[in-house]
Amino acid sequence: MNTSFSFETPLESPGFVLWQVSNRWQRHLRDSLSSLDLTHVQFVLLSSLMWLEDAGEPVTQKRLATHATLDVMMTSEVLRTLEGKGLLERLEHPSDARAKQLRLTALGREKAALAVVKVEAADRSFFAALENDLPQFVRQMGSLLEK
Repeated sequence: MNTSFSFETPLESPGFVLWQVSNRWQRHLRDSLSSLDLTHVQFVLLSSLMWLEDAGEPVTQKRLATHATLDVMMTSEVLRTLEGKGLLERLEHPSDARAKQLRLTALGREKAALAVVKVEAADRSFFAALENDLPQFVRQMGSLLEK
């Protein structure tokens, strides 16, 4: 045993296993989104915007970044790309003259809805091995977000 590590094998390390599973899952999602010409982060922002719009609130870039737990500057760059693809627009905010309200275009809403179907199918496929343990897995992963 290598004395520098507290695990016998790398696959006993929760961080290493999480890293590998996360990379494999992201590849799986990239493959499922490729036909829609969307990256994973573009999907996250489009679907988050759709979710927040459906909740009936005006959505700013900062609110969207917070909801998606993404960096505001990265969010800004990705939003410019999505705006260039005609998937969202920036409008005057109804109550804050300094902010812009983000809104999906009809094309953006259609593409986001298609992407949600593809990603949910990809998730079902990827996590199928967990079968009845999936709800517990999701709860356990959620508890890591609370830290």
